[in-house]
Amino acid sequence: MPSRRALLAAALCLAPGLASAAKPAASDGAFQAFIASLRPDAEARGVSPETFAAAFRVISAPDPGILARTKQQGEFVRPVWDYLVSAVSAGRITRGRARAAALAQTITAIERRYGVPGSVMLAFWGIESDFGASAGSVSTVRALATLAEAKHRGTLFRDELLAALTILQRGDITPDRMRGSWAGAMGQVQFLPSTYLAHAVDFDGDGRRDIWTSDADSLASIAAYLKDLGWDPAVSWGYEVRLPEGFDLADYTGDLGKFTARGVRRADGKPLPEQGKASLFLPGGLGAPAFLITGNFEVIRGYNTSDSYALAVGHLADRLDGGPGLAAPWPTGPRLDGAGLRALQSGLAAAGVYDGPIDGRAGPKLREAVRRYQIGAGLQADGYATPALLDHVRDRHGPGR
Repeated sequence: MPSRRALLAAALCLAPGLASAAKPAASDGAFQAFIASLRPDAEARGVSPETFAAAFRVISAPDPGILARTKQQGEFVRPVWDYLVSAVSAGRITRGRARAAALAQTITAIERRYGVPGSVMLAFWGIESDFGASAGSVSTVRALATLAEAKHRGTLFRDELLAALTILQRGDITPDRMRGSWAGAMGQVQFLPSTYLAHAVDFDGDGRRDIWTSDADSLASIAAYLKDLGWDPAVSWGYEVRLPEGFDLADYTGDLGKFTARGVRRADGKPLPEQGKASLFLPGGLGAPAFLITGNFEVIRGYNTSDSYALAVGHLADRLDGGPGLAAPWPTGPRLDGAGLRALQSGLAAAGVYDGPIDGRAGPKLREAVRRYQIGAGLQADGYATPALLDHVRDRHGPGR
């Protein structure tokens, strides 16, 4: 089950136009009345009148810019290779290696405690906030209050606002320093308040779980969260591989040793581990980079449900460890945009192989549905959604025209 933070990231960060629309901005009076209505629930959580007043002292109105962000349309779905260009840039790799060297002792200590490789912690840190340099400048309390009063996504943001007040009551941060993204994700690791309360740690021992200014607390909080999500220290997140000629794409899961026996080889020439389960992931179709992904890939998706995000974290971690760039080229042909993906989802649902949301987002559910359809139709079962596949589905099942 995806985490609360992952579900929010899927709805807001990756495809804002697919989230439920917020109501129009409140008047200042209505906004203040909403804030006042929070007092009983805040007090029930142990938030004192003094903490409550301090949290809202300089917040008199909602932020109209935040409500505008909820209405942005995400009609064009960014391909994974475009995302990787910015997420795993040469500059970020250089900065990440420098941070790894500067924090080597701290990273080693965190690795020992949580069993998560330092390169993986650093990769999350780099993608979420460029190693702390871009942690966000939006007031978390005002952002959450704006979204909560507008009832954007039901009661989710109201609950997160109450969690933020709980953090303030505990003294980990002051209202003026509690800052992050427009959607309420906080600090260098972009945790929502509820994720912070459940998983953030005080690694530097100063008595505060500081994901805003403490490198040690930020990295350790990432590692603790991944451990809680089920990170397996015995395996990597995945491996770029080369497939032998005539490889049966329909048989795409199994033990790593089984894939070796079937002629699959790592692209960097190193041997695959003998133990551990994996599945074949072809985000650009056959001929593009191919990966064997492990359960740790799904752990990464627990942080953020996007396949592109998970692949970027894994590949950046490998590059920070000195690994090479991807060996195979990405495709250059036509691809489906958001409208095309929604049409494909509708068609696959009509074909009886897809039961996920019609949201125009590629992910595991759509990938598995594409594979099932391809296998049933006698097509190359690479799980890759293309315009040609949409045409095939339309010809057979009609929806999506």
